[in-house]
Amino acid sequence: MSSSTMASTSLRTQLSTVSVANKFTALSGSNQHTRSRLKMGRRSLGMKGCVAVGVSGLGSSVAAQPVQGLERLAFKPDGYNFWKWKGHNIHYLVQGEGPAIVLIHGFGASVFHWRYNIPELSKRYKVYALDLLGFGWSEKAILDYDAMVWRDQVVDFLKEVVKEPAILVGNSLGGFTALASASELVDQVVGVVLLNSAGRFRDASDEVVKSEESSMQKYIVKPVKEIIQRFVIALLFWQAKQPGRIQSVLNSVYIDKTNVDDYLIQSITAPANDPSAGEVYYRLMTQLGVNLQKYTLNAVIDKLSCPILLLWGDSDPWTGSDKALRIKEYYPNASLTFLKAGHCPHDEVPELVNKALLEWLSGLNLNTSYQNM
Repeated sequence: MSSSTMASTSLRTQLSTVSVANKFTALSGSNQHTRSRLKMGRRSLGMKGCVAVGVSGLGSSVAAQPVQGLERLAFKPDGYNFWKWKGHNIHYLVQGEGPAIVLIHGFGASVFHWRYNIPELSKRYKVYALDLLGFGWSEKAILDYDAMVWRDQVVDFLKEVVKEPAILVGNSLGGFTALASASELVDQVVGVVLLNSAGRFRDASDEVVKSEESSMQKYIVKPVKEIIQRFVIALLFWQAKQPGRIQSVLNSVYIDKTNVDDYLIQSITAPANDPSAGEVYYRLMTQLGVNLQKYTLNAVIDKLSCPILLLWGDSDPWTGSDKALRIKEYYPNASLTFLKAGHCPHDEVPELVNKALLEWLSGLNLNTSYQNM
């Protein structure tokens, strides 16, 4: 193979990292016809990537009216509470009293994506919500991101902040993080709720033989590849931050677009103002996809025995109904409810999610779990 062919092949492989990351974060299905991987990355990463990057305040211009009949989480420009984890500031909030529920947002979102769930759930439960490292109002740490970073963060949050049995609730990437965290704390996590969760099942194609890196690949191809990657991803990041792009992506995954409002859009654009936002975005896009090939739904679900509730938007263009059905088939102790919604049912149809979640929780003997701790 010629050096030019090797370089071209290697570059295509590296750029496809964006698509691999999309598969894990349920972001790749929104494109029907693409001219290239780059175009697919621009569209599908538009909403998610830009939120992964910033700790800035939301302006006072959030004037959109709340969903009729539902209380909306009050926005605080400086955040709610901060917990120091491994030297990093982690944003979280806690409301209510009773058995603990921990809400984990999806790729690119923040605690404010649970704006219509926290007020209702906190009437009966003690509700925690946290921003994963690199997202929302949590610190934009410069490190190598993979799924286990967030797993370890949530595990330590449960140990150090919650300190009691808890139900984990996660959307998209937050769903996989909930499963991974539960698999490490089987005695403390007494239930898991997945809303259009990210993650994939292991298959035969995972068995890949790793070839030895040549000197040319190490000293010529990789440096050139990184330069091109940085340019491309910087362009993606700039485009991803634009409110119009974010609204377009949100409209593609919210079947009912009523809640695609100023509050939501500004809560996504605000974090991109952090000085480290671009570097975090670059690291997420280049490292996450490769690292996540090591972590599958099989590996984490196999360690669980607690009940699982699947609340699934049946019109999600990113993580379809087939995945929910497969999880239900794979894990007998799972309940499945389909909702007329897209990728973020908790925000699109919060009244339905709140109702289904509260009904499921009422059937669990949570008081017994507390007594056994």
